[in-house]
Amino acid sequence: MKSCNFLVRSLFFWGILLNSFNVSAQQTIPSDFSLGSATALIWLLLIVLLIIFFVAMVLRQKVNGIKDIYRRKTDEDVKRELHAQTHSLNSDQITQLTNYKKRNKGNATIISFILITTALTLSPGTATWAQEVNKQADSLLSETGIIITIILLLIPILFAIIFVTIKVIYAFDQSKKTQNLEDAEKLAAYLRSLPEEEINTYLKKRQAALDFRLSHKELSGLLSADDERGLLQVNKQAGLPIVALKKKALPRPHIDPELSRLILWYLGCATFWLLFGTTIGEYVGIKFVAPDADHISWLSFGRLRPVHTNAVFWGWASLGMLGLGYYIVPRVSNTKLSNMKYGWYALWLINAAVVLGTICLMTGINNGGGEYREYIWPVTLLFAIGVVLTLINFLQTIAKRTTKEIYISNWYIVASIIFAIVITVVAYLPYWQNGLGETIIQGYYMHQGVGMWFMLFTLGIVYYFLPQQLNKPIYSYSLGILAFWAQILFYTLIGTHHFVFSAIPWWLQTVAIVGSAGMAIPVIAGTTNFILTFKGAWYKIKDSYTLPFFLVGIVFYFTGSMQGTAEAFRSTNLIWHFTDFTVAHSHLTMYGIICFFLWAGMYAVIPRLTGKEAPQITIGAHFWLALIGLMFYTIPLMYGSTMKGLLWVQGKPFLEGVVLMAPYWLWRAIGGSLMWLSHLFFAYNMYKMLSRNDEMDVREIAIQKLDDSTTSAHPIV
Repeated sequence: MKSCNFLVRSLFFWGILLNSFNVSAQQTIPSDFSLGSATALIWLLLIVLLIIFFVAMVLRQKVNGIKDIYRRKTDEDVKRELHAQTHSLNSDQITQLTNYKKRNKGNATIISFILITTALTLSPGTATWAQEVNKQADSLLSETGIIITIILLLIPILFAIIFVTIKVIYAFDQSKKTQNLEDAEKLAAYLRSLPEEEINTYLKKRQAALDFRLSHKELSGLLSADDERGLLQVNKQAGLPIVALKKKALPRPHIDPELSRLILWYLGCATFWLLFGTTIGEYVGIKFVAPDADHISWLSFGRLRPVHTNAVFWGWASLGMLGLGYYIVPRVSNTKLSNMKYGWYALWLINAAVVLGTICLMTGINNGGGEYREYIWPVTLLFAIGVVLTLINFLQTIAKRTTKEIYISNWYIVASIIFAIVITVVAYLPYWQNGLGETIIQGYYMHQGVGMWFMLFTLGIVYYFLPQQLNKPIYSYSLGILAFWAQILFYTLIGTHHFVFSAIPWWLQTVAIVGSAGMAIPVIAGTTNFILTFKGAWYKIKDSYTLPFFLVGIVFYFTGSMQGTAEAFRSTNLIWHFTDFTVAHSHLTMYGIICFFLWAGMYAVIPRLTGKEAPQITIGAHFWLALIGLMFYTIPLMYGSTMKGLLWVQGKPFLEGVVLMAPYWLWRAIGGSLMWLSHLFFAYNMYKMLSRNDEMDVREIAIQKLDDSTTSAHPIV
């Protein structure tokens, strides 16, 4: 109760403090916020105080955990805990205990308990901070020397906070391990002294209940309601859960440890680029609200925007897809990966391309050829070589398959890699890129990159993981093949619908519009296939934390793709083109479809590779923050852009449209902030799934210690 009151008071304090800096979204005067202003320093100090506050809350929780570990227990408490642990042994542990008793029948063991008590208290102080900002202070805080001094003071403070937090968490983990070992010693001693009568009367019945399997004929019989076979599993310590409990992942399959390591490296690097790219995107979005946030050339919008898009395209999404592809292709081919070295070469080449490309873009070195191909050709060449190595690797693996058919996932994955190579070559060869040729190639490259690389590959991922998570086959293989060939037919024609009413030949614009309308065929076929795969298994969504990601991705696959078709027509293009509607559409597809499908695949495969799962509450936080943030981002932009386009149609001045969009850009920043926050939760979940800090099972350790002659605690390694 005290912790709750402290939290409420603290949040109330921060709410008042934040409210004092609130800026109306409706103002038409540009913000005077800049990194060299007093306001910037106030915000910087506020952020530091927020970090200190949350660190204090974490430390408070950890210290309370240590206090709970070493809380003095009465003999009755110890006996109750040992009795509860004994009655929660699994079937194998009961068998080992029974065998031990048979080998050591007649021997008596004296139980000795050693209790260590330590009292740790932490009284978090409530810091108050108040400073009156006047003109003189603003002038003082605007001086470069003062700014540098404050920043230099804050840097060691932040590092000290991080260091102390890590040390406290480490101490907590070590204390928990020590206590678990002591508890295991006590439980082992208790089990040695356990009379055979109790083993035979209760534990044997429990073992029979645990080993029991239904024959699917029980409901037709006249069985007693005594629950002798353990059909009812009652959790007596359920409490009040914050989130619904989901089912655990299936046991880890047999997979080459080296391949598992390769996949995890791909997914880990992808997570890094997601954080980096969206952090840049978050800052770019804030610039719409505070355009004077900085006056540094390499932080300008024109440089940071391509850094954001290329990092999330080629770093996050591409590496994430390839990592999942390295799991899928050998699995459905029922063979080993052809060449492990090619996988590592591709990983480092693609990472090198994104690193070098980012540096070049921020220093002003770019291709200048259009959206999503800002990397200069030597940088893109590194990426292309990595993709070529991956294609060779996958084709050789599929060629060595032990199955007769090539599963549909491999169709999509291999085709997407082939198209990625083709569109890269077409986009960077200069022979046909003079005048309008450059514009036509830009439309081709931009749309094929999204539809034939990201979308095609991701659909291949869904065709594998969705049936796996539902534990049932895909609804229709034929619908999948129809969607595959229809997408190849229509999507390759639609690039120039971005240049309707331009100097491009009218017939070519019409072909793009017809192709956009034809995209309804693969989209409807694919969506129908996925939705009908859920048929008879909708109830599984409530027990899974991967299926909600898949379902959201499927919904956005239909709505986002059909929205793209609607945008292609000349009547709608006249209103929406050159507005932020295209920005909303690109996030609705690349984020709502690609990202949600990738997250679903990662949450499905990583626990199978590591045997560890992320906390379900943080997975839920990731899901809802990403979904709500995407809605806050896209819906206001689509509405505001429609109004802006109608203003243009009415012949209103351009600046009226800029003023109109101000509140919607604020919503864009809010939605982007929620999306970025969800990525922090995702990174934490990745850490929990990849971390080597295994939980200790007291019961398992106690069973292993039954035959030990000593009861001394083992040292912690």
